Amino acid sequence: MAPQIKKSEEEWKKTLTNQQYRILRQKGTERAFTGKNYNHFKEGRYKCAACGAILFFSDNKFESDCGWPSFSKPEEESIDTQLDTNHGMIREEVLCKQCSGHLGHVFKDGPRELGGLRYCINSISLEFEKTSELPK
Repeated sequence: MAPQIKKSEEEWKKTLTNQQYRILRQKGTERAFTGKNYNHFKEGRYKCAACGAILFFSDNKFESDCGWPSFSKPEEESIDTQLDTNHGMIREEVLCKQCSGHLGHVFKDGPRELGGLRYCINSISLEFEKTSELPK
């Protein structure tokens, strides 16, 4: 599906930090266990750092010990996935549906009681909003 937000790479470079650009636009990965949202478990929602689309809610976040924030499911209709065969692996890439920003990957090794999926997401691709800060 075509993204709703379309910008040139120059426009993205102007609106994102160098690290955000590397991950969201160039499909990079942050080092494991270093992201601001890895051990973050406050109530609220996680939005795309590039476009502000709501991607995940804190009640779907779980501790996976994989080194990146992990979620059992995304907000409905907020992501796209596509096959990723880079680095000699076959994985399912997770993209923001609104801007096509690279978020991470989804794996089928999540807790069975939560649906069996683990959305492994780069912290830098997310912005967090506490429940108390959400518009009423």
